[in-house]
Amino acid sequence: MVKTKHLENQSVIANIDWLSIFLYTALVFFGWMNIYSASLPLEETSIFDLSQIYGKQILFIGITLPVIVIILSLDAKTYEKYSLIFYIIGILLLMGLFIFGKTIKGQTNWYQFGGISMQPSEFAKIGTALFLSKYITESQTTFQTLKEQVIAMGIIFLPVAFIMLQPDAGSAMIFMVFFLVLYREGFPAWYLWTGFFAILLFILALVIKPVILLVLILLGCIIHFIYNKSIHRNPFIYAILAVVMSGFVFSVDYVFENVLEPHQKDRINVLIGEDVDMKKEGYNLNQSMIAIGSGGWTGKGYLEGTQTKGGFVPEQHTDYIFTTVGEEWGFVGSLSVVVCFLSLILRVTYLAEKQKNNFNRIYGYCVAAILFMHFFVNISMLIGIFPTIGVPLPFFSYGGSSLIAFTLLLFIFLKLDANKVNEW
Repeated sequence: MVKTKHLENQSVIANIDWLSIFLYTALVFFGWMNIYSASLPLEETSIFDLSQIYGKQILFIGITLPVIVIILSLDAKTYEKYSLIFYIIGILLLMGLFIFGKTIKGQTNWYQFGGISMQPSEFAKIGTALFLSKYITESQTTFQTLKEQVIAMGIIFLPVAFIMLQPDAGSAMIFMVFFLVLYREGFPAWYLWTGFFAILLFILALVIKPVILLVLILLGCIIHFIYNKSIHRNPFIYAILAVVMSGFVFSVDYVFENVLEPHQKDRINVLIGEDVDMKKEGYNLNQSMIAIGSGGWTGKGYLEGTQTKGGFVPEQHTDYIFTTVGEEWGFVGSLSVVVCFLSLILRVTYLAEKQKNNFNRIYGYCVAAILFMHFFVNISMLIGIFPTIGVPLPFFSYGGSSLIAFTLLLFIFLKLDANKVNEW
């Protein structure tokens, strides 16, 4: 009895994962250093100058400190108990954009209050992660029924629908990573494979003539039918699959020309190597690769990047912040940042596996998945293997909404993890 009482009264702070906090702090600090370099004016001013981007980022970092204290002070059960409330708040904030939001470059995805801006899609990810974890835990679903699958997908696609109406395809795409978490919890794998092949077919249809691709699809279906060892294989199902895939291929051209926005088509053309003007459509990617490549093995030195100082890379302090790392810190510095991110993601995944509570475990997977998706997409678009879609690098890119939202996302899980010593 004494031992039980002692365990129940253990301090949550004493059991917090300090390795995760160290990695978080390192990324935030190194991120600010690169924001400072990317936004430093000709005449140096105080690092606390709020008229400068680096000064504002220090303010945002300062705001995260009381946010962290509040997160760690609240009862761990609060996040599970009120997960639906957090989710609803996120949805209402997204809906409110269509009345109170500010339109910037054709997108209505920001609230503007004087000099303060807030992007609700960053916070909607947290509410979705919490509520999705709550639903899976409370219903004890194994996703064997269509009803369970539809409810889980509905939780994900509701915020996605409002984000696409802004329109903000980049933020909406991040939500798709929740399907990896669903798959980990028993969601049918064919959903993931369908999505993967749909994306693959879309890309192939842009670079291969439809007739040739149709022949390849038919050959693929025939070969799979012949070598499929299942005694329940049905030629009718294969025929339907071939027709659906063929119809999808022939619809790609219409979607590309009539549905996608001009800037979206330009970004895809840059990715697939179509003939585009690299001084216009491909300018961002071209300058990004020049900056990263010019860094060599050890970089040009901190504050010595010529591409950075010349302002050749647009939005370098936000979505393209990693180009500063590549130019000034070189391959060694870039690799160090990549290792830090992967270490944090793997650490969160490891801690999630150790959870006694299903809600904590599933939410931990959500955190790791979101961080990985942002990291992977951001780095990929800078080196030309993914279209430029405006996805920030967690803890690194400039922005209060991004930094505070990712801090909330991570430290809620660290609070849940620290509290596991009091769970039975």
